[in-house]
Amino acid sequence: MYSIDFNHPIHIYFIGIGGISMSGLAEVVLKEGFTVSGSDNRVSDLTKRLEDDGAEIYIGQKAENITDDIDLVVYTAAIHPDNPEWQAAVNAGIPMLSRAEFLGQLMDNYPESAAVAGTHGKTTTTSMIAHIMLAAECDPTVSVGGMLSAIGGNIRVGGSGNFLTEACEYTNSFLNFHAKYTVILNIEEDHMDFFRDIDDIRHSFALFAANTKDDGVLIINSAIDRPEEIIAAAHVSAVTFGLSGTEDYSLTELAYDRMGCASFICLDHGKKGEYISLQVPGSHNVVNALAAIACAKEAGFDSSAITHGLHSFGGTARRFEFKGRYHEADVIDDYAHHPTEIRATLTAAQNMAHERIICVFQPHTYSRTKAFWNEFADALSLADIVVLADVYAARETDTLGVDCADLARDIAGRGTESYYFPGFPEIEKFLSKKIMNGDLLITMGAGDVYLIGESLLGEN
Repeated sequence: MYSIDFNHPIHIYFIGIGGISMSGLAEVVLKEGFTVSGSDNRVSDLTKRLEDDGAEIYIGQKAENITDDIDLVVYTAAIHPDNPEWQAAVNAGIPMLSRAEFLGQLMDNYPESAAVAGTHGKTTTTSMIAHIMLAAECDPTVSVGGMLSAIGGNIRVGGSGNFLTEACEYTNSFLNFHAKYTVILNIEEDHMDFFRDIDDIRHSFALFAANTKDDGVLIINSAIDRPEEIIAAAHVSAVTFGLSGTEDYSLTELAYDRMGCASFICLDHGKKGEYISLQVPGSHNVVNALAAIACAKEAGFDSSAITHGLHSFGGTARRFEFKGRYHEADVIDDYAHHPTEIRATLTAAQNMAHERIICVFQPHTYSRTKAFWNEFADALSLADIVVLADVYAARETDTLGVDCADLARDIAGRGTESYYFPGFPEIEKFLSKKIMNGDLLITMGAGDVYLIGESLLGEN
């Protein structure tokens, strides 16, 4: 594998530079004096910001974009060997690294590195830890898979030895990371277009845990099935977090306010510690906060930074994000696209003041929708009214015969009012007539379903 000397800047070309992660990596090396160019399929705020910082951006991926002065090409998992820029780079003999390989090499330059993995909760927990680091004024470098207002986007380039990132299991990309502090939030079935089964997923997480640096710590949720197997694979010190009260990091005196946000006293190895007051709703965020606390304490951050950091965190874009009010109904947007995430979001919503919860859900990928069909129907049934959009295909084509109208009928069969519409305009027209004073409208999914809420709010 090609190895980068980060002390000697070169010209790096990013295929898919407009993605949330790729743009962040490009920004890091730009600020380190590297020459950066890259391509994407469309102009976005992220590509505009990179251009403002000095990157050369091409819209559309063409072989002629790969010029002789490029020293390294970095590509995302969505780029395949039939991509014209990939082929041009291979033909020109230019070294190539995947996004994950590049991020792993970047991480190795920081002695105090942390990587947050799990089927869900990665962005929120990474953001919570980032807030703690910022409260500690340790000047960290942060790469997060969402837009975090505290760092002005999805990346922060710091000047210290602290590095924090999400670690995604898809295509085993997280196996390129060797962090000092390895956090595992949960291990569930997902990305079944890549993994064979839950045992295959567990095997990958065990390998990820084993990548923890020798002087590091594995931080793991005790609620994971057979966590001792993952701990044994790591061969490093390990601590647990969770809600039972028996973990290394747990809590007592848990309470929720009228917005569903929790407060509690942290238990540090059985001893009462910090009083924590969260500004994000839901019991799932309590677990995320415990993971952040465990990571921060193991890394040596003090109590003040932990309490102030967590209290200052109000969420990231597209994670239970309040968008506005439409016809006296609150409009929320959430990235949830796995049944467990949907259940957590709708459960959190039930703790808020509302007349009815109307959930507009856009399934993400045909393979996930097919694999978790019944789980989706059960989780979505927690809403009072469900409106389904067509599947957001992302990297896939429909070879599985997935029909969201059928899913709507399955949800209705569980006793929940459910509808399907093929296009966003039809959904917006339906909602404009259906929404009443006091309703809670949640647009949900990893695609572009958020545009529905934004369109409605634009009519106010």
